[in-house]
Amino acid sequence: MLEVGSKAPEFTLPDQNGELHSLSDYKGKKVLLYFYPRDNTPGCTKQACGYSQRIDAFADKNTVILGVSKDTVASHKRFEEKQDLKITILADPERTVIEAYDVWKEKKNYGKVSMGVVRTTYLIDESGTIIMANGKVKAADDPEKMLGEV
Repeated sequence: MLEVGSKAPEFTLPDQNGELHSLSDYKGKKVLLYFYPRDNTPGCTKQACGYSQRIDAFADKNTVILGVSKDTVASHKRFEEKQDLKITILADPERTVIEAYDVWKEKKNYGKVSMGVVRTTYLIDESGTIIMANGKVKAADDPEKMLGEV
């Protein structure tokens, strides 16, 4: 996980509509950047829907929400439509941003070891500095908890 106080790595990724987003596009706003394992899984759906339901409250606090997974643009589009999401979700199938933010890790599930995205949330300030890093994220609780942090 990246250190609080460090500069957030710059990135450019496509969203669920194929439009490119860069961290620098949001200079002057806080960015809540959350990494999740996979579209349309129970935990990831709860987390994305929770953020989507609170998008206006985050906007009132000058904060943009960006979700990132290694799923494709097409997968993200299906996820957005199925769940009626209002947030921006970015596709990183090559894992360039996932690895830059140090969230690609060894995971254990039912005794099986594999590599995958560890659910992580970063809060980045208006000038691009990481002001909060949470690597112990509970998917259903994360949106409300982070709203309290911004």
